[in-house]
Amino acid sequence: MTKLRSEEITSVLKKEIASFSEDLQVEERGSILEVGDGIARIYGLSNAIAGEMLEFSNGSAGLAFNLEEDSLGAVVLGEYVTLKEGDPVKRTGRVVEVPCGEALLGRVVDPMGRPLDNKGPIAASKSRPVESPAPGIADRQPVKVPLQTGVKAIDAMIPIGRGQRELIIGDRGTGKTAIAIDAILNQRKENVVCVYVAIGQKASTVAGVVERLREEGAMDYTIVVCASATDPAPLQYIAPYAGCAMAEYFMYDKKRDTLCVYDDLSKQAQAYRQMSLLLRRPPGREAYPGDVFYLHSRLLERSAKLSNEMGGGSLTALPIIETQEGEVSAYIPTNVISITDGQIYLEPDLFFAGVRPAINVGISVSRVGGNAQIKGMKKVAGSLRLDLAQFRELEAFAQLGTDLDKATQSQLDRGKRMVQLLKQGQYKPIPVEEQIAVIYAGTKGFLDAVPVERIREWEEKFLPFLRDVHPEIGAAIRTEKAISEATEAALKTVGADFTKAFLEGKAADPRAVR
Repeated sequence: MTKLRSEEITSVLKKEIASFSEDLQVEERGSILEVGDGIARIYGLSNAIAGEMLEFSNGSAGLAFNLEEDSLGAVVLGEYVTLKEGDPVKRTGRVVEVPCGEALLGRVVDPMGRPLDNKGPIAASKSRPVESPAPGIADRQPVKVPLQTGVKAIDAMIPIGRGQRELIIGDRGTGKTAIAIDAILNQRKENVVCVYVAIGQKASTVAGVVERLREEGAMDYTIVVCASATDPAPLQYIAPYAGCAMAEYFMYDKKRDTLCVYDDLSKQAQAYRQMSLLLRRPPGREAYPGDVFYLHSRLLERSAKLSNEMGGGSLTALPIIETQEGEVSAYIPTNVISITDGQIYLEPDLFFAGVRPAINVGISVSRVGGNAQIKGMKKVAGSLRLDLAQFRELEAFAQLGTDLDKATQSQLDRGKRMVQLLKQGQYKPIPVEEQIAVIYAGTKGFLDAVPVERIREWEEKFLPFLRDVHPEIGAAIRTEKAISEATEAALKTVGADFTKAFLEGKAADPRAVR
């Protein structure tokens, strides 16, 4: 009996397949060679493309990561413990997508858009790919509309504009998340959709943040994406992209302004490093893979202020990076600093000295600057940054015990009062018109006679007084976005009269001065 040649077998099979109905569904399936730590090596999916979504036998999704000569390295976006060698895997022909839409507002979801808050399923109207190209130069416009954070020190000296990427960087426990949450709380009347992405944090910490947002009424316009420390590395890796995609829906489809907080990207880089090393990718500096810069650049470049032709929406990014012992020149911090439009550097020494928010004005910078401030703030806070920097130098000089001349001493005294004035309680954002009034009083010398230890008390009494007795001043600044001559004259009179009454002990009753 003659043996059939391989070509003959192939032609017979082709004829047999051709005789089937055209409606036949053809699936490409492979099988797992090895699996563990959220990584699977798969044989048989030779036509899979990079970034394609795969489906495992236990219902978990996968992401095609390494396309090798005879196998495929994939990451498992979900439960991988029940998977074993030989289990089937099939292609989906789609990239990884997440649900988007109004239904997600007020919800806590995982990076795949599955609810984590026990409030039932999410009826999402649309979905978007987690990875999408950033808008080109022609689709953007300059960043010039302020995004008020409600934090005096930031809005006055390191202003953030809509569409900007401002890094919040500092050691563990210096108040990085607190600044981001304050910024979210301050968007209540600003019509800005917020997305808070928690990466690699304790679930209890995230629950505390969600509870605070709920108490303040901020969950009405906020989506929380959570990939906690117990979640597999692939989910932590994909979380920021998923949160960005959810925000992009509102920017592109609804033409709205959005704010995305990534807390924090150093944990995402560590998750990516873990995946890369398990997939046998060559390690580089600090064992991170060579493309770790692209990991963050392709995420943060998606932030933009879109042109009017594109609808004028915006996506503002507040990435957070945790440093070790203030080491700003480490690999990941330098990478993200070079990508962003400025950084807010929080210093442990200032934090423990009671200066909160603990912003180091010397290292912190906004590359958008005064363009992201209203005229009124620019007028009162224009020289504040320089004044504080000079104060820090003088303070160091004065510690030598040298006799100081009168001008230097008065500059030191003014600086001490401004440091006190810029302190602010956690979760207490202040409207921009009230910030302007307070900073105006400080820079114009109304507080020079007030003892340093009573500055905070002065502010706590002055703001309700301004709100209740002179609401027209705040209203004028809010509508004009500037300080007119009439408003400035009123501020001068009110500031001087209130301070005089405060020092005489009469300012307890807000109606005592009129």
